[in-house]
Amino acid sequence: MFDKMTLQVLANHARAAAENMAHTLHRTAHSAFVKETQDFTVMLMDRTGDTFAVPMELGATWYPGLTYGRAIDMVDDYRPGDVAFTNDPYSGHVATHAPDTHLWKPVFADDEIVAWTGGHIHNTDMGGAVPASLSRSLTEIHQEGLRFPPMKLVREGVFDEQIMQIMSTNVRKPALNIGDIKALVGALNTGERKVHAMIDRFGKQGFVSGVAALKAQAEAQARAILSEIPDGDYVFADYADEDSDEANPCRLKLTLKIRGDEAILDFTGSDPQLASSLNVPSGGDPRHTILLVGVYYVLYTLNPRILLNTGLTQPFICIAPEGTVLNPVAPAAVGMRSLTCARLRSVIFGAFVQAIPDRMPAAPAGNNCIVNVMTRDERSQRTVIAAVNPVVGGGGGMPHRDGTNGSGADAAYLKNTPIEITETEVPVEFVKYGLARDTGGAGRWRGGLATEMAFRVFTPDSRITARNRDRSFFRPWGTDGGRAAGLADMVVNPGTPDARRMGSKDTAILQPGDVLEVRSAGGGGRGNPLEREPWRVARDVARGYVSPEAAERDYGVILKDGEVDEAATEAARAAMPAPSEAFFHYGPEREGSEARWTDEAYDRLTEILAGLPIHWRFFTKTEIFRRLDGTGAAAVEAAFEATCGRFPELPRPQAFAEAAE
Repeated sequence: MFDKMTLQVLANHARAAAENMAHTLHRTAHSAFVKETQDFTVMLMDRTGDTFAVPMELGATWYPGLTYGRAIDMVDDYRPGDVAFTNDPYSGHVATHAPDTHLWKPVFADDEIVAWTGGHIHNTDMGGAVPASLSRSLTEIHQEGLRFPPMKLVREGVFDEQIMQIMSTNVRKPALNIGDIKALVGALNTGERKVHAMIDRFGKQGFVSGVAALKAQAEAQARAILSEIPDGDYVFADYADEDSDEANPCRLKLTLKIRGDEAILDFTGSDPQLASSLNVPSGGDPRHTILLVGVYYVLYTLNPRILLNTGLTQPFICIAPEGTVLNPVAPAAVGMRSLTCARLRSVIFGAFVQAIPDRMPAAPAGNNCIVNVMTRDERSQRTVIAAVNPVVGGGGGMPHRDGTNGSGADAAYLKNTPIEITETEVPVEFVKYGLARDTGGAGRWRGGLATEMAFRVFTPDSRITARNRDRSFFRPWGTDGGRAAGLADMVVNPGTPDARRMGSKDTAILQPGDVLEVRSAGGGGRGNPLEREPWRVARDVARGYVSPEAAERDYGVILKDGEVDEAATEAARAAMPAPSEAFFHYGPEREGSEARWTDEAYDRLTEILAGLPIHWRFFTKTEIFRRLDGTGAAAVEAAFEATCGRFPELPRPQAFAEAAE
C-alpha cells in the first residue's frame, strides 16, 4: 500500500517519463504539424491498456482517459521490441479518424507485460479524396484515406517494410508520414526505458500496485469534485453550422444528470448519423475519452492538481445511442470529428455552467480551424503539402478576468507555427496574422478576441483545406448577461471586387495572386457589459481590441481624445435598455433558427428519426427540414407525413404506422 508521499513521488516519475517521451517526439518529428503545431500525444498505460500518465507541456490534451485495451486485444503474441499500430476508427476504437496513427509498445519485466507505452501522431495526409484527407463533404470512410486495423508495425525491433511500402504508395507525402512514425517509435522506446527505471526504484509489484493507486486517486478526486456540484438535471444544446453540404444545422443535445459523486451524460436527442464526415466514432463505449474531453477540462479547471489518467472517467457514464452523430456505424465518414468534438465540448460546458455558474466561463470560440495547403514550389520544382497554421479563437469570459485572446481554452494546445518557418517550407506569403477587433463577446468580463490570418499563393490550382470551419452562423454564447461573440469567416480576395465569402466551406482552389483570409470566432462575454469599468473599455480601445463605435454601442462608453467622457458615458448608459434576464445569450442567428425549430420541434424530429433504420435517418432529416411549414411538433409530424407520401419506400416508425391505420 502506497502512502501519499510515495504515491506522489511515483506520479511525478510517471509524468516526467511522459514528458521525456513528448520531448523525444517533438525534437525528432518531420512534419510541421507535429513538430510545430504539436498535434500528437504520448502516454504510459497499465497492463490492461488504461492511460496512467500524460505530459502537460507538449502535445494534445484530449486523451488522459484513453484506453487501448480493445485494440491491444486484437493483436496476438506480443514480444519484446514489438510495436503495434492502427489508424482505423472502426477497429478497436482508439483512432478516431484516419490521419491519427496510434502506436503502442509492450513493456516486459520478468517475461511479463507490466505496462505499455503509446501515443499518436496526426499525419499530414493519409491519401483519400482530398489533400490532408479531411473534408466535411466526404460521405464514407473509404474516401478518407488508407486505413490499417490493429497489427504489428515493428516485430522484435524490425520495421515491417511491406506495411511501410503500402503506406508510402498511398499517401501524398510519404517521407513526412514515415519520419513522424519513426519519431513516435523513438518516443515509445524512451517511455519503455523510463518504465524500467521506475521498476528498478519501486520494484515490479510496487510499480504495478502504484499505478493502480494512481488511477484510484484520480477517480477519488473526480468524485470529490462531483460531490460539490448540486444534484440535478442540466439540459443544454448547441449546433454546428452545417450537417453536410445541404447546410442544415447539426444539433448536439445533452442532459447532464448529477447524482452525488456520479454523473450521467445522456446525449439522446442529438442528430442522427450524418452523410458527411462530422460523425464522432465512439464505438458505444460509455466512457470513451472523445466523449469526455469537455469533462476533463471542467475537472481540471475546478482542481488544477487533479491527476490526469483513466481514473477520471470512472464516475461518468455516457449514453450515445447507436446510429447517431456521436455513435455512428460503419462506413460513416468521421474525418471531421474534431469539428463536432468542439461543439460537444461547448454542450458540456453549457450544462456545467448551469450547475456551477459562479465557477465556469462563457463559451470559448469552439472552432480550431487548421489550414492545409497543397501547392507547387517553383523553387524546388516539387509539390508541397503542409499545415499552414491553426486559426484558433478566443476563450470565454471568466468569472474573474477577460477571456484569453486568440487561444480558446479547449483548443489552446494547438501551437502556432512561426510565419518565417511556414514561408520557408511552403511557397506562400503572409499578408495578415493577428487578433481581430470587435470579435470578443461584450461583458463585465470580455470574451477573448478571434485570430485572423491571410496569405497569398503563387501557383495555379493551389488546393486549400481548412478543416473545422464552423461558427460562421451559430455564435459562441455569452452567460450571466454577457453577449455572444463575433462569428468566424473565410474570404477569398477580401476587399476586392472578386471577393468570395466561403461561409463554413472547408475547401478552396486558389490561383496565382489569390489571397485567402481566415478568421476564427471570438469567445463569449460574461456578465453585464454595463458593469465593465469604463477605464477597461478605454484600454481595450487603445489596444485595438474594441473599436470606439463598439465601445459606445456595447458598453455605453463615450471616449473623447482617447479618454473616458464621464458625463457622456453616464448618460449613455442610463439611456441603454436593461439587459435581458436570460442567463444565456446566443445571438440573433440562433434565436431566429430556434423561433422555427423550437426545442419541442427538434425533440420530435429526433424521436421520429430514432425509429427509422439508420440508413434512412439523415435523408429523412433533410427532407423534413425542406418541407417544414410552421413551428412545433405538429409541424414536424406533418412534414414527416409529407415525406412518407413522397417516398412510400420510407418505413414508418410503429407509432406512425398505427396512426395511419
